[in-house]
Amino acid sequence: MAPGLRKLALIVHLVFSVGWIGAVVVYLVLGISAVASKDARTVRAAWIAMELTGWAAIVPLALGSLLTGLVMALGTPWGLFRHYWVLITLVLTLFSTIVLVSHMPTVTSLAAVAREADGAALGGLGGDLFHPGVGLLVLLVITVLNVYKPRGLTPYGWREQHEQGTVSQP
Repeated sequence: MAPGLRKLALIVHLVFSVGWIGAVVVYLVLGISAVASKDARTVRAAWIAMELTGWAAIVPLALGSLLTGLVMALGTPWGLFRHYWVLITLVLTLFSTIVLVSHMPTVTSLAAVAREADGAALGGLGGDLFHPGVGLLVLLVITVLNVYKPRGLTPYGWREQHEQGTVSQP
């Protein structure tokens, strides 16, 4: 990949990835407000906003981050299977995206309950803290891996480097 194109791809990837983290923080704040509030209107609004945030922001940003991450891995010397940190990042991103997409129908169901329920029933609805809390932690681990790029070649990466006669890292 040409240097100019690689920088553009990196910018797009960073925007999707940082946006994903920010949207998860918003979702977490909404979940905390649903748990902490005694006001039925606040709980109802929080669930409706969590559904909207999930489908309109978190899911597209997660898919964009996954796609642009693949482009970055395949279009740069780091490769997709050469370094453990890239492979771990891919696995964590795939796992997070799969959990997210499979969890969103539950959020939609709970938002529908929040729309229809009377004030007394909303008190027990609470908020969704586990998924965004763990998701945020995983996204921060991915971020740290991508910034520090810990050394370590996979067996495939090691073979490839030795076949080419190079031992330096990109």
